[in-house]
Amino acid sequence: MALSYEFSIGSVRAKETSLLNAQDIEQLLACQSIAQLCAVLSDKGLGSGDSVEEILRDRTEKTWAYLKSIAPDFEIFRPFIILNDIHNFKVALKGTMADREYRALMVSPSTVDHDTVIAAVEHRKMSLLPRFMQKPCDEAYELLAHTGDARTGDSVLDRAAMEEMLRISDDFKSEFLKSYFENLVFYANVKTAIRSAKSGAGKPFLDKALCETKGFNKKAVIEASLKGSEYLIDELEKRSDFDCGKAMEEYKKSPSAFEKFVDNRLILMARESCKRASEGAEPILGYYLGCEAENKVIHIISSGIRTRTDAEMIRERLREIYG
Repeated sequence: MALSYEFSIGSVRAKETSLLNAQDIEQLLACQSIAQLCAVLSDKGLGSGDSVEEILRDRTEKTWAYLKSIAPDFEIFRPFIILNDIHNFKVALKGTMADREYRALMVSPSTVDHDTVIAAVEHRKMSLLPRFMQKPCDEAYELLAHTGDARTGDSVLDRAAMEEMLRISDDFKSEFLKSYFENLVFYANVKTAIRSAKSGAGKPFLDKALCETKGFNKKAVIEASLKGSEYLIDELEKRSDFDCGKAMEEYKKSPSAFEKFVDNRLILMARESCKRASEGAEPILGYYLGCEAENKVIHIISSGIRTRTDAEMIRERLREIYG
């Protein structure tokens, strides 16, 4: 029997009660060691393992298995999953070129199985891959094989992923999904432009790396980038699209404050749209994004414990959560 969104939403709403809340976060912040953090995470049912990484890997696998079991149309997650396809190609390409083992670095879920990605690289047969990957993957192969330019190759692949995310999300009847990826791609562009301005990357690199998207004037951004990072940031601060002006105010405080602003913007969008939705795919998408946001918070806390950072300083770095 085909799954219905009514069933899926009911299941997700029940599952949401196990997401972390503010009190849970405080309990995690109180941990004095990684062992103690692992114990608390396991007690809360987040996953199994002897390290934070193992626990979160286990949680991610179980989350995807759950979503596959309740989603009426799992294709709704394709724009999220294609990042894994791109990652796997990068890993296979660099591992093959360097003649080193890399299979353990490949991730799931993916829309292309690992053996197919490996075959595409080893035989330079990009026709085995989805259409959106074929040309950029061949270009990345050429760049690495003949110039050793992994940075440009990675940027070509990342741009292909962003363009595909926008295309897929536009096909679904979900205003949230469309808006989410417009925001995601906009800020991915901004981050690339700023890094490029700081490193002195030229116009050819920026032309390959930046993606056309709503609210992002690629030509103007490239012109500003070539004048330096300070000029670019000042220009971006004048823009209102996607609260870009506020984002640049945060960047001027610190790059980490900017990253936090972007992460918070995305999860708050999900909280606003998906927690209130009573039909369609939004509640399922919201649950997935909520799990991902929690994983990021756990990584920040784990990193703080390892570096013996003061709890208050760790708290300042934490992102908003969905619960």
